[in-house]
Amino acid sequence: MRIDILTLFPGIFAGPFTESIIRRARESGAVEINIIDLRDFTHDRHRVADDYPYGGGVGMVMKPEPIFEALDHLRGESEQAPETILLSPQGEVFRQATAAELARQDWLVLICGHYEGVDERVRQALVTREISIGDYVLTGGEVPAMVVVEAVARLVPGVLGTLASAHQDSFSDGLLEHPHYTRPQVYRGLEVPSVLLSGNHEAIRRWRRKESLRRTAQRRPDLLERAPLSEEDRCLLAELSGEEDESR
Repeated sequence: MRIDILTLFPGIFAGPFTESIIRRARESGAVEINIIDLRDFTHDRHRVADDYPYGGGVGMVMKPEPIFEALDHLRGESEQAPETILLSPQGEVFRQATAAELARQDWLVLICGHYEGVDERVRQALVTREISIGDYVLTGGEVPAMVVVEAVARLVPGVLGTLASAHQDSFSDGLLEHPHYTRPQVYRGLEVPSVLLSGNHEAIRRWRRKESLRRTAQRRPDLLERAPLSEEDRCLLAELSGEEDESR
């Protein structure tokens, strides 16, 4: 997969993209990430990429020319048309399902908005999708771009040691993940659940599923309402409801 990120602040990406899974993904060639400085596509000595809004108002707006020319440059290298995403608070909310969709693409271009936003003509002519990572205000689209890259890259084949790791994560099946434990067996009086030490794989699988359902019901009941539940899931939820009734 190829990911190009168009930004006014390329230095922001230096740390996050040179560590951990993203670094290994880049080194292995599973994911190619290019950081494009939009100021390289300006034509004045001050490298100005923003201007005052027509009609007045506070703040500055990102000019269309650098973004159009950067995309012309990228597209000139390939006949393929990329999925061009604007990171924007006006976009669809980014979810795990969105990450899975994007992971099936060969080429993504992420445009990082800044200031009061981008000239509307960028949306009209270039953008194929707008994405928001949540209902809060950030300085620009750089951090959202990092979130999208992190979530998408780990779903690309060859990035994780096994795709099972990704499939077992929270939200991958609509639920929160079950609790995890490792050595020591007892720490400061807190013990690992005995079922995890039993060696009974079916009992462990069932316990993990039940705890996943329990945690989702307690912390994110909204997810439970739209999750694709199996008949076993419904039986486990009935058991959880019975346990709550007994504890009252």
